[in-house]
Amino acid sequence: MNIDLTGRRALVTGSTAGIGAAIALGLARAGAEVTVNGRSPERTREAAAHIGAAAGAPHRVRAAAADVGTAEGCAALIAAVPDVDVLVNNAGVFTPIPVFEIPDEEWRRAFEVNVMSGVRLSRHHVPRMVERGWGRAIFISSESALQIPAEMVQYGMTKTAQLAVSR
Repeated sequence: MNIDLTGRRALVTGSTAGIGAAIALGLARAGAEVTVNGRSPERTREAAAHIGAAAGAPHRVRAAAADVGTAEGCAALIAAVPDVDVLVNNAGVFTPIPVFEIPDEEWRRAFEVNVMSGVRLSRHHVPRMVERGWGRAIFISSESALQIPAEMVQYGMTKTAQLAVSR
């Protein structure tokens, strides 16, 4: 499949490694200007450089470090990248913990990163996409949204919530 995203701007959260990095690479190869996001400035710069080189388009891939697991981090990312045509809400955290041992803070952390990051970024970017008449907001979920793992109930809960938000 050949998708031409020339002239389009994309932001992929949680894209310094794994699925997010692969998505950023695919978008860059399709011609988009891509912003790579992660929490560590150094790691985010390194990932952006690697993805840009691998795509053969280092001038179209940039880094924007921000912790999207906080309202302040989302605001900083929005300030750094105020307009996009493609928003990929990929940032996610998970920790295997027996269900009755999951502390409140872990429930909150999972919800803030896995759900609220997408809510906050979409709340800003989607209305702008609508105004321009083109855009895509994508939420990367998991089969854990439907088949909740016993050792990661907090993760499954957030992925189910993410599906609800995306719909």
